[in-house]
Amino acid sequence: MNSAEQFLSNHKLRSFDVDMDDLVRVFTEDMLSGLEGSDEGMRMIPTYIEADNDFVTDTPVLAIDAGGTNFRASIITISGSDGVNISDTVNYGMPGLDGEISSRKFFTTIADYIRPLVDKVNRIGFCFSYPTEILPDKDGRLIQFCKEVQAPEVHGQLIGRNLLEALGTPSKKIVILNDTVATLLSGKSASVGKTYDSFIGYILGTGTNTCYIERNCNILKNTSLDQKASQIINIESGDFGRPPRTDLDMLFDKTTANPGSYKFEKMFSGGYFGGLTLFVLKAAAREGVFLENTATRISNISELSTSMANSYVSMQIQPGNILVDSLRDCMDADNCRFIINTLIDRAAKLVAASMSAVVLKCEKGKSPEKPVLTTVEGTTFYNLHNFRIRFEKYFREYFSGERKRYIEFTEVPQSSLIGAALAVLID
Repeated sequence: MNSAEQFLSNHKLRSFDVDMDDLVRVFTEDMLSGLEGSDEGMRMIPTYIEADNDFVTDTPVLAIDAGGTNFRASIITISGSDGVNISDTVNYGMPGLDGEISSRKFFTTIADYIRPLVDKVNRIGFCFSYPTEILPDKDGRLIQFCKEVQAPEVHGQLIGRNLLEALGTPSKKIVILNDTVATLLSGKSASVGKTYDSFIGYILGTGTNTCYIERNCNILKNTSLDQKASQIINIESGDFGRPPRTDLDMLFDKTTANPGSYKFEKMFSGGYFGGLTLFVLKAAAREGVFLENTATRISNISELSTSMANSYVSMQIQPGNILVDSLRDCMDADNCRFIINTLIDRAAKLVAASMSAVVLKCEKGKSPEKPVLTTVEGTTFYNLHNFRIRFEKYFREYFSGERKRYIEFTEVPQSSLIGAALAVLID
């Protein structure tokens, strides 16, 4: 081994160090614990959206997508013959970006955004991608906003009811869901005329999450559900609490804003991959992987974005990339790219294992005539250097032989809006 290989081996940062069978087992255990209501498991949040049901066609709905700092809305009609029609799109910033606002101001601002559209429909699907407790009537109670949106009075408020009251249309139907659930549902719009055994939604962008369809009889923490029906479960997989972390993963976690939370997400998602890469490179510098001058320059880097790490390893260098200035020796540059590539390869195996656990939990896709359709969104999944190729390799290898399952992957443009529309069209 060269020094970089020895470093990665010593810290167990290679994909080889991830036992996929064991990770699938532990991930599944935490899914089951979450369905039972145990605090030790994942959240496994019921959405009360029955995705196996048919949806109404040729009925215009207002679809809203709010998340991060962006707000957009469109009129969407899903036709049995012509597919998806999107019109009257509006785009705004989320209220509360320019200073703290009241709850009343928050909802009246959104109402003003969509007022020109709302009279055209009787149904509203709202993809609201902030931590929210979904209720049996499909409204949602906000837990908290991200740090950019300053509207603390909205915390604990019912999003759907307050918006309808601000609009003066309390009788309209509204469904609240998050972006991962919308991603799953958007796959249904692409499935017209095809037969699928089940559906999965997966997001790997700034963060990561997964959802799937579960039978209500398996949701043991809520025995009041119709035991013959099913619904989408929001796993909150980024917060999986027992991933195979290394010493460096655990030390990096302590440097983040929320140590101890979202341990799995911090190993590969776009919001953390650049920071993790820099943390690992600094450890490698301390342990003699790089020349002394290079090590000093690396130790002085204060921040590394995922896009910078990705452009460097893919040899598509962006102007001002700090790694170019820091790694002037050819061997050091090769070792840096080798380390980043190894972290991406590990990330692909981690994602493949978690996705495999979800597929197995579905107990679907055993026939080539009825595969499971997995809709995937997120720039990290599609843009991280060779990530998708490596993910598919590990995923297909796992589902060979006796574990054979049939899974198709798709990407749906504007999935959040289309999924929001479908959520309120489910019959």
